[in-house]
Amino acid sequence: MKTLVLGASENKQRYSNIAMNMLKDYQHEVVAVGNRSGEVNGIPFSKEKKDFQDVDTVTLYLGPQNQADYFDYVDSLNPRRVIFNPGTENPDWMDHLQKRGIETEVACTLVLLRTNQY
Repeated sequence: MKTLVLGASENKQRYSNIAMNMLKDYQHEVVAVGNRSGEVNGIPFSKEKKDFQDVDTVTLYLGPQNQADYFDYVDSLNPRRVIFNPGTENPDWMDHLQKRGIETEVACTLVLLRTNQY
């Protein structure tokens, strides 16, 4: 199952960084897009919106004020679900995704992984 981390960061204090490491620890394939190029635990990322194939889940680490540039990008990937981590909730985008048949979840990726609900 492939997960796209949107809002990737090399900063070890950022939840996106922790999530990338934990997803890898839990044997999930991880791809990422960030505000700049970098690498986390062998996972390279850049700000380029790559056409990743077979993305099951997008997990968001961007506040609503930084999400608009990614609406069409996420649509183009046609993931099964998008996880809105704490602080990323966006009812309008969630409504749009649901109308397209994409599941949305307001949850913490770290908690979902630790409780075997991912």
